[in-house]
Amino acid sequence: MDPVDDIKSVLNLLPHPKEGGYYVETYRSDEHIPTVALPGRFDGQRPLATAIYYLLTPDTFSAMHRLLADEIFHFYLGDPVEMLHLLPDGSGRILTLGPEILKGMTPQVIVPRGVWQGARLCPGGRFALLGTTVSPGFEFADYDSGHRDTLVESYPDFRDLIVALTPAHHP
Repeated sequence: MDPVDDIKSVLNLLPHPKEGGYYVETYRSDEHIPTVALPGRFDGQRPLATAIYYLLTPDTFSAMHRLLADEIFHFYLGDPVEMLHLLPDGSGRILTLGPEILKGMTPQVIVPRGVWQGARLCPGGRFALLGTTVSPGFEFADYDSGHRDTLVESYPDFRDLIVALTPAHHP
């Protein structure tokens, strides 16, 4: 059996319904932050935190999106991942999640709320197992999909990577 299939099976990973890649929620706090204690951008109470496993393969990518809360990525296993951040001030950056910290890779990346983000395996990669933690906890209502044309217009210096990290036709 393919090691990627083994990982999917052992961790019970399923296709991510919005973002691409494969995931499973591993933690959802049973304590909640009441709506009145949250910033106004949230439309209801949220768990204190959530966490997932997230798997990328050569035929998948994490489509450009942004969240209402901060997200922390953790690199666990596999090959390096190229991640694009598009910041509200019009700038952007490309980071590499991976195990070789002495070569400029990082095992952890923080994506501040409101930052457009997308990721894919670096060329030649077979898979990457990541994790993410979100606080306040993730709800699908907090997920905003990026539109290719709008992002390219706003961030022309990152056109090629935006095109690679967005579906050709946005649903």
